[in-house]
Amino acid sequence: MLDPDSFHVSDETALDNVYMDTSAMTDSERAAGEHRGLAQAISNCGVPVIRFPGRAATPDDVFPNNVFATAPGRLIVGSMLHPQRRMEAERQDIRSLFTELMHYQCHDLSLQPDVVAELTGAIIIDRGRGIGYCGMTQRVNEAGCRAMHDAFDLKLTYQFDLKPDEYHTNVVMTVLADRALIICPDAFADSEAPKAIAEAYPGRVLEIDQAEKQAFAGNCIAVTDRDIMISATAVEALSADKKKQLEEWGFKLHAVPFSELEKAGGSVRCAIGEVY
Repeated sequence: MLDPDSFHVSDETALDNVYMDTSAMTDSERAAGEHRGLAQAISNCGVPVIRFPGRAATPDDVFPNNVFATAPGRLIVGSMLHPQRRMEAERQDIRSLFTELMHYQCHDLSLQPDVVAELTGAIIIDRGRGIGYCGMTQRVNEAGCRAMHDAFDLKLTYQFDLKPDEYHTNVVMTVLADRALIICPDAFADSEAPKAIAEAYPGRVLEIDQAEKQAFAGNCIAVTDRDIMISATAVEALSADKKKQLEEWGFKLHAVPFSELEKAGGSVRCAIGEVY
């Protein structure tokens, strides 16, 4: 996780992220408190958290999962669309943790020509099955989809188009502990695509509507086999029946305040870079 530093909303990335609110006033102290709260909630589940300092010049680095990702023994560096986010990918402290201390191999997609690949923002990975679900937007191109398939060593990548207003797949769907799916069918350009994805999770598909998606109900993450990190905004938006359904599937919802950081167009899943 990367701490927010002088938190504000980036005008540059807001150009193609309709979830960002550039008109809203931001409170850096409140943002920092929300971020600490998420880190503490993850730690309380028995999962260690590594935190790096953020940088005021790169406000979106609070969402590191788009830039840095891992597979066993591999650090994967994204190839970002916007110049400001490309600066994040150059960070040597994060690279050194994995390559020098943990001896991971570095797969740097930013060095590959004509590649746009914003990692686990663009591709949702079912690690247990080795399947990637890549929603095509301006934040990933054909070359980027192929590069991520190879870098994550996936068995299969299913590529589909999202509607023009969408920017990252991890806002419209998530796979929870390889056994359940949250998905917003209305966010897909082809209505058959979400149906095809749902077939991989029979009896474990939770469909959300546009309002729930807008509240980041799809941008949650299972940090253990049963513990889901989700924003308080998203939990409030979900119906009681849907929350009950997740609980019946063996999940526990940890609702964390995140509304200040959500002004930047992402939520708790975006703020967590998984280490495998």
